[in-house]
Amino acid sequence: MTKWIIATALGLALLYLIALYNGLVRLRHEVKKSWANIDVLLKQRHDELPKLVAVCQQYARFEQDTLTRVMEARSAVRDARAKNDVPRIGALEEQLRGLLAQVWAVAEAYPELSADARFGELSARISRLEDAIADRRELYNEAVNNLNVRIETFPDTLIAQALGFTPAPPLTFAAREKADVDIAALFQR
Repeated sequence: MTKWIIATALGLALLYLIALYNGLVRLRHEVKKSWANIDVLLKQRHDELPKLVAVCQQYARFEQDTLTRVMEARSAVRDARAKNDVPRIGALEEQLRGLLAQVWAVAEAYPELSADARFGELSARISRLEDAIADRRELYNEAVNNLNVRIETFPDTLIAQALGFTPAPPLTFAAREKADVDIAALFQR
C-alpha cells in the first residue's frame, strides 16, 4: 500500500513538472510567433523604402543626404534582424522612423513631390505598416512579459533554469515616443 502511495505521489509530481515545462514551451513559442509577425511587417516596410527613395530621387533637389541615411539605417536594421538582436532592432527602428519623418517633412517643401501619386501611395502604405508594427509590438511585448514572469516565478524558475529557458528581450523604441508633445511646434506648421 505504501508503495502505491509513493508511486502515485511521484507520478503526480512528474505530471506537474511536465505541465510546467509544457507551459514554458508554449510561452516561448508564443514569443517566437509574435516576433515572426513583427518581422514580416518590418520586412514589408523595408521593401517599400527603396521605392520611396527612388521616387524622391526623381526630384533632383531633394536632400540626398537624408535618402542615403534612410538606406544606411535600413541596412543596419536588416543586419540586426539577421542576428535576431531585438534591443538593437528597436534602437535602429527608432532611428529609421526619425529619418522617415525627416523625409516627409522635407517633402512638404517640394510641392511636385508631395503631389506625386506614387509618393502619396508609398507614404500611406508605410504609415499603415507603422501602425501594424505598433499593434504587433504590443502583442509581442505581452508574450515576452508572460514568458519572463513565468521564468522568474517559483516553481517555474526551477524548471526554467534547469532546462535553459532565458528571458526574452522586449521590443522598445527610444524615448522620442515617450517625450512630451510640443504643442506650439504643431501649430507653427
